[in-house]
Amino acid sequence: MMGRAMIAIAGVIGLAACGSEPAANEAAADNSGGLRLASSAFGDGDPLPAQFTCDGDNISPPLEFRGVPAGTRSFVVTMDDPDAANGTYRHWGAYNIPAYKPQLRAGAGLPSSGSAQQVVNSKGEQAYIGPCPPEGSGPHRYRFKLYALSKEQLEMAADEGVASLQTAASTHALGEATLIATYE
Repeated sequence: MMGRAMIAIAGVIGLAACGSEPAANEAAADNSGGLRLASSAFGDGDPLPAQFTCDGDNISPPLEFRGVPAGTRSFVVTMDDPDAANGTYRHWGAYNIPAYKPQLRAGAGLPSSGSAQQVVNSKGEQAYIGPCPPEGSGPHRYRFKLYALSKEQLEMAADEGVASLQTAASTHALGEATLIATYE
């Protein structure tokens, strides 16, 4: 009896020791069954390179979707700044990204990119708007959020914003993942 208990304890310890840290450019999976959002341009919690901000080219960074749940028919990607002085600033919302394209290239948030449909950001534009925090405000966090959807097409009105897109995506989400960048 004592031998079986020791083997069971050793097995649990062995399983715990086998856990692996996510790669530098991957967000840790949340409770969604392993969906992860990654970028070749920055790692989770790292500074966003200037080219993806108002100090650079102001284009969206490349994003990769990993651990995609079975049954995924499309994706939604959003980006917001919860540290903005007047409440969460919503920088971007892209939707109806086909399931067979588990990635977005750099610049996919440009209005003419054709990579996905986009909703209105806090500036009132259907496009990606890069970080541009006020000088002296310290580092801001920028949350890129990925939703894997069971629905192929979301129907969004032309004037709907990122918050509405996040609500609609949550309704059909098979999984969600977050990748955070900082910028000041």
